[in-house]
Amino acid sequence: MRSVPRHRSIVAIDIERSTSPVRTNPIREELRHEVYRMLGTAMRTAGIADGHCDPLTDRGDGVLALIHPVDDVPKTLLLNPLVPALVTLLADRNARLAGAELCRRELRLRAVIHAGEIHYDGKGYFGEALDVAFRLLDAPRLKCCLRQAVTPLALVVSEDIYWSIIRHEYEGIPGSTFAPLVRVVVGGRRRQGWVHVPVPQLDDRPIGGPAAGLAA
Repeated sequence: MRSVPRHRSIVAIDIERSTSPVRTNPIREELRHEVYRMLGTAMRTAGIADGHCDPLTDRGDGVLALIHPVDDVPKTLLLNPLVPALVTLLADRNARLAGAELCRRELRLRAVIHAGEIHYDGKGYFGEALDVAFRLLDAPRLKCCLRQAVTPLALVVSEDIYWSIIRHEYEGIPGSTFAPLVRVVVGGRRRQGWVHVPVPQLDDRPIGGPAAGLAA
C-alpha cells in the first residue's frame, strides 16, 4: 500500500562543526544528548507535548521534529517562544565553557522551520516538503550567517512560513528581523529562505533585534 500525505509543521536543527577534528566521539555523543535535551525543553516551553508530534527523528548531527496540525500548536509558537527558549538555553550552556573546552564543546545550531505534506512508508519520513527544509538548512549562506554571528543559532524559514506567519507581525515575531538571504532549487522550483539570528532572551523581550550581519 502506498503512503498518504499528512500535513506537518517541520522543525529541524543541525550542529555546526559536528565533524571538527577536535571533537572526539564521546564529545559528539555529549553534544547530541544536549541537542535533544534543549530541543525537548524548548518544545515544552512552547506547550508542544509528545502527543502533538511524531517521535523525534535522528539525523546524526541533528534532529527532525514533525508537529501535527492541531489548534493547540499554531505555527506562531514555533517562532515564539520555541526559538527564543532554544537560543537562550544554548547561550547559557556555552557561557559555562572556557578555553579549550569552549572550542571542543561549544554548541551552535542551524535551524529551519517549514510546513507541508509528509509521507511515512514504515522506514522513514520523506517528501518534497522535507527536501525543501533540508536544502534550506544546508544552504551555504545560512552556514555563513551562523559563522559570522555572535549568538549560537541561525534560523531560516521557508517562504511559506514567512508569508503566512512572519510578515503579519504576530506578537513577539518581528518581521523586520528576517532577511531573504537563502535561495535553493528543489523539484525544479526556486525556493527562498528568510534568515533570522535571534538574540538570547534575558527577559520578556520579543525574539530578537535586527538581524545583524545579514547583509543581502
